Amino acid sequence: MDTLDNYRHIIKEVLTPYTQIPYSYADIKCQAVFDSENDSYLLITLGWDGVKRIHGCLVHLEIIDSKIWVQRDDTEDGVTYELGLAEKVIPRQEKN
Repeated sequence: MDTLDNYRHIIKEVLTPYTQIPYSYADIKCQAVFDSENDSYLLITLGWDGVKRIHGCLVHLEIIDSKIWVQRDDTEDGVTYELGLAEKVIPRQEKN
């Protein structure tokens, strides 16, 4: 498996379990959106909290120039941390 395919696989593996976590309040669900063609990966929250409509981006990851960019990470522990557990496969890139 080449690096790009490996990154795609790891991202999907890390994000998918979040779609199974139930919300303790309101009628809200977490949905994964995987766009492998453009290498953009999202977790969105949607549903209803009483009469209030909920729709937002929980996580947004992109693969740009063979690097994983964390555009947004509003998870409690952070998918950034979970991706870091795969350091052998996805080496951490320091900012230049």
